[in-house]
Amino acid sequence: MTDEIKLRRSQLAVPASNPEFIAKAPTSGADEAFLDLEDSVAPNKKVDSRANVIEGLIENDWSETLPCYRMNGTDTKWWYDDIVEVIGQAGEFVDTIMVPMANNPGVVASVDNLLTAVEENNGLPVGEIGLQCQIEHAEGMTKIESVAEASDRIESLVFGPGDYTASVDAAGLTIGSGEGYPGHYWQYQLSRIAHVAKSHGMQVIDGPYSDIDNAAGFNKSCQNAARLGCDGKWAIHPSQIEPANEVFAPSREEADRAKRIVDEYEAATDAGSGAVKIDGEMVDEATRKMAINVMRQADQAGMY
Repeated sequence: MTDEIKLRRSQLAVPASNPEFIAKAPTSGADEAFLDLEDSVAPNKKVDSRANVIEGLIENDWSETLPCYRMNGTDTKWWYDDIVEVIGQAGEFVDTIMVPMANNPGVVASVDNLLTAVEENNGLPVGEIGLQCQIEHAEGMTKIESVAEASDRIESLVFGPGDYTASVDAAGLTIGSGEGYPGHYWQYQLSRIAHVAKSHGMQVIDGPYSDIDNAAGFNKSCQNAARLGCDGKWAIHPSQIEPANEVFAPSREEADRAKRIVDEYEAATDAGSGAVKIDGEMVDEATRKMAINVMRQADQAGMY
């Protein structure tokens, strides 16, 4: 786990089988892009797609976008070379690896151990490459605390609604939607992930919303996730990047009010008061902490 807080309002999913998409990712406006070797790549294209990931990481300028790639699951024949080849040839350009199906601590430990060996064998700083672990199965949700404690490399926990839906036999064919459910479909899951992640100093990322043409639905999904403590959301199409960036950052009005709360509360405490009324609302130490978080988010988004 890194002490640095990285901006991950939007995570752009990029099929590793498409070099053209990879080349566009660093200038997409997304905070982070992950080059996907897993679900978006056909089995007969996975080996060849590694070369696209390696070339894309080396040849492109990633100074404005965090570079990540998603390996194949540890229950497949591809995962070993996904780490050995990509990190061996382009490890200095990789910020994090996304680990799918992090169903138990053994999965994470296996990835960490192999990654450490590859770093050592290639003269890379050991432990510098982070992990983002996907919680996308009932087992992973049950064992999430031990998963979060399985490696010091973990920077975020990522919810995978598609595979999770399948793992619990829930109704639905549209990933991330939950339309027709009386309430927020993923409230329990995202809340559980958020509680564990934040208690370990990690970020929380909500997974995909596959109904690309439903902009209102995507926006609502982002808002629901933000209210539950998520730091960002996947974008599976470039049209989803800007809405995610907007929702997972405070508005100017929110940022200004947060600063006012902090300033006026500190002035009140200096005068010996433990609370102060601002705009008809009582503000105390808990409110100040909430306002500090908003100010931090605004600062990360470049608003200050």
